[in-house]
Amino acid sequence: MKKRKILFLGESYRADAITWINGLKELGDFEIISWELKTPNHSFLNRILRTLEFVFAPITIRKIIRQQKPDMIIAERTTSYGFLAALSGMQPSAIAQQGRTDLWPEDAITIPLKKMIQNYAFKKATLIHAWGSIMAEYMKNSKVDMSKVLVLPKGIDLNRFENKNNSDSNKIQAIVTRSLLPEYRHDIILKAFGILHQREIDFSLTIVGDGIRLEHLKDLATKMQIENKVIFTGRIPNTELPKLLQESNFYISMPITEGVSASLFEAMACGCYPIVSDIPGNQNWIRHRENGQLITVDDFERLANEILWAFENKTILENAVSNNRKFIEKQVNYKTNMKIIADKYHELIDSKK
Repeated sequence: MKKRKILFLGESYRADAITWINGLKELGDFEIISWELKTPNHSFLNRILRTLEFVFAPITIRKIIRQQKPDMIIAERTTSYGFLAALSGMQPSAIAQQGRTDLWPEDAITIPLKKMIQNYAFKKATLIHAWGSIMAEYMKNSKVDMSKVLVLPKGIDLNRFENKNNSDSNKIQAIVTRSLLPEYRHDIILKAFGILHQREIDFSLTIVGDGIRLEHLKDLATKMQIENKVIFTGRIPNTELPKLLQESNFYISMPITEGVSASLFEAMACGCYPIVSDIPGNQNWIRHRENGQLITVDDFERLANEILWAFENKTILENAVSNNRKFIEKQVNYKTNMKIIADKYHELIDSKK
């Protein structure tokens, strides 16, 4: 029997997208073809060129559909690739909301336009993915037809992200795995570890990823006199991430906005104790001083104190790590969740035929 084909619109290099694509190949036996915008978004000129590329993208996508004849189209982000999927006119279609609302930055003058684009994408989609309840809540408030919404995280591969306890329990070994962008507040994390350094507390801090803030953050680490304790790995293959997580005992993430974080799930699966910002996207998964800690946005002094509190309360930390692994195995298993998603896609394709 000929394999069914899916056209994926989105940034195929992102770990989140790779999980989605590989899950459909492995557990749905789909063939995946992908398309994404080629122009980077790093400068004013590039943003103009990327906008022009976006404007002409529907022509390109319809050409791909004519040539490749996919059975279904799927897309990430309701305000960009999801909108392009809607414009393609192809059915069935599935779009995924990546952030809490996908309307970002929240103070941008383009928000009303993005909201119109998003509403159009919601209306035209056959299936809408909410990777967590916080996204579903926003969709409900936006009057989305909730019969089209599937509330389920993609999950993570528990065979790769194992809890091997390779960290030194007598030392703070922290890891950050978010892109080096302003909204992830790496500077707050560095300032907190600067305080720990002043208190003569030993630690290592591994910052994984790349982004426009890299040089600024390196300079800040030097200013804090902790450059010898901070490792900037740059962008690494997702296959190398489990080992780094397993060598760490703390996962730190201080974003000012959050949807459903696969990075958090990966860290919890590998035995890292999570200390994250106190925002709705994290409150869904973390209960303060029970299975992790929630920190007021941009409060680096409190972050330093809470890291130290967790390090000194080893029994609570060990119980949290054990319970977090059990939770991940039950709720966020990639093989279980992606099989449900793949079966749903087959069902949609069958119903169309």
